[in-house]
Amino acid sequence: MDEPLLSCQDGALDLYHGHGPSEQYHSELKSDLDVERLPSGRLCANKIILLCAMVAFNLLRGLGQEVIKRAGLAPQKINIPRWRIKTVLKNIVYCAVRLVRHAGRIELHFGKRCRWFEVIQDIAHSFA
Repeated sequence: MDEPLLSCQDGALDLYHGHGPSEQYHSELKSDLDVERLPSGRLCANKIILLCAMVAFNLLRGLGQEVIKRAGLAPQKINIPRWRIKTVLKNIVYCAVRLVRHAGRIELHFGKRCRWFEVIQDIAHSFA
């Protein structure tokens, strides 16, 4: 008879321990993607904005995981299980590039001092 009570308590503890990361994800969605205040008074418009923010959030989280997989190529030591969205934006997405069209091809030219070039190039080649 004690067994179901223990498993119920264990489930509650698992839910409690999962609450912290959930709060952190919610905080990142609001602050890092600037969705703290929704711009419209219309529910339909806000729903579309939240769906777009959700897609962007998941893409940026996936990009952060891809960077962590390539920690050996990174210009700094990476020994954490995941990056915050702000870090992904700052280090990877905000890299300065120049769009060059030549001979029927479109290429991105990075600056000579882009520290994250090898990581970005490896990710791009893996998805090409």
